[in-house]
Amino acid sequence: MQILVLGLILWVAAHLFKRLAPGLRARMGEMPGKMAVTVLSLAALILMVIGYRRAEVEPVYTPLPGMGHLTDLLMLVALFLFGLSHSKGRLRARLRHPMLTSVVVWAVAHLLVNGDLASIVLFGGLGLWAVASILLINAQGEWARPAPGGLRGDAIALAIAVVLYGLIAGIHIWLGYNPFLGTYG
Repeated sequence: MQILVLGLILWVAAHLFKRLAPGLRARMGEMPGKMAVTVLSLAALILMVIGYRRAEVEPVYTPLPGMGHLTDLLMLVALFLFGLSHSKGRLRARLRHPMLTSVVVWAVAHLLVNGDLASIVLFGGLGLWAVASILLINAQGEWARPAPGGLRGDAIALAIAVVLYGLIAGIHIWLGYNPFLGTYG
């Protein structure tokens, strides 16, 4: 569990650094600053995956039966929201934080079907980080809303989300976690 927590702390520190210490981040320069965040983020991801996989299952709550189906739907929504952050569609101009919102949806989806302590730490921690990031960004000023694009951009984002959904589901099945069972034990 310590490795998981270390990875989570590293992720949060790397991603909130620019918001909490903007002067220090600016002195690092654009490329060195981005490189540092990238390296720390990759290290954090590796630590979180290793820590989560090694953590003992300590049940905290029992997920409700059939929640897997809701999780499946929410995951498709999360992937679509994530894609909107890179989209030129109409919806991108309506959502200020599509990528962070996708992390919140992703976290909630996983907490619906995982009631163990490691899952609460990982998914809850990343969900709380996303909410904190949204609040910090909103507190720093007005949003320069992008010009709305066409429906084609939204359709492309949805198509990419469906393909990624299939790939991610396949990886989950390959790892032994079939996301289409509806109830997990």
